[in-house]
Amino acid sequence: MKNNVNNTTTNTKLILLHPYIQKQGTTNRLWFLAFISLFTIAFLLTVMIYTRESIATTVTAVAATGAAKTTSSPPLPKSVVKALLHYAANSNITDKMSYADTKLISDALRHCSAPCNFLVFGLTAETLLWKSLNHNGRTVIIEENRYFAAYMEETNPEIEIYDVQYATKISQLNELITAAREKMKNECRPVQNLLFSDCKLGLNDLPNQLYEVDWDVVLIDGPRGYWPDGPGRMAAIFTAGVLARSKKGGNGKTHIFVHDFNREVERVSSEEFLCKENLVKAKGMLGHFVVEKMEENSVQFCRNRTSSTSSSS
Repeated sequence: MKNNVNNTTTNTKLILLHPYIQKQGTTNRLWFLAFISLFTIAFLLTVMIYTRESIATTVTAVAATGAAKTTSSPPLPKSVVKALLHYAANSNITDKMSYADTKLISDALRHCSAPCNFLVFGLTAETLLWKSLNHNGRTVIIEENRYFAAYMEETNPEIEIYDVQYATKISQLNELITAAREKMKNECRPVQNLLFSDCKLGLNDLPNQLYEVDWDVVLIDGPRGYWPDGPGRMAAIFTAGVLARSKKGGNGKTHIFVHDFNREVERVSSEEFLCKENLVKAKGMLGHFVVEKMEENSVQFCRNRTSSTSSSS
């Protein structure tokens, strides 16, 4: 009986120990699972960070390659340029430039270092031509008619167009030039940031960033200027002259073309603010000036200040 009792007691002790062993085994498994979970999370985070960095590096490399390709894109072949000029000059549109005039502007764009900054006053039949000829650069159009500008922007989203309101009239030509001469050392000085200008001839409501661009070529073919109350191109010519003289970098010379140069307003304003000594060529309806940047303290547009308005008064 003692033996049985002892055996029973021993067995009982063994039975009581089993739950403890089972609990200890369960705890070890939980710690093991926790360790595996933490390791898995750490591994996944490492993979995600590495993948994100790899994607970012790849995107940056692709973007840089694309930018390099864009910058190094060759100019249009001469045969393509010639074809574009030919079809533009021989279109059915009545109000268009001649082949000779477009050829002069095309030559200036072709010899301009890429990327070429081309500023055009006036939305005309040649707008798409200018954009095509300057395909390696930036072409900006300034237009007085906001509705026409919005239409062209909608139908040709690749074109950069801004509308501007002119506060001048052709009938005020002599008055405006006289006022500009009187204020040439202050509001109407030849070197300034027109964004802050109070000169009546200065366009100060263009997008801010346009005043910071070093323009290589400027074409003045707008706004309208064929009746006394029309805005005329005095302000556009004055603004082009100031932008050319106020350049901070890039090429020190700016090619400025004035269309309808045979008309009084265009001729008088050009001689006043672009200057006769800068006139390279005047043939037919186009005047070609090359204007150099000036020192910030300059107070005269031209070296030879002859009166352009006296003969037309």
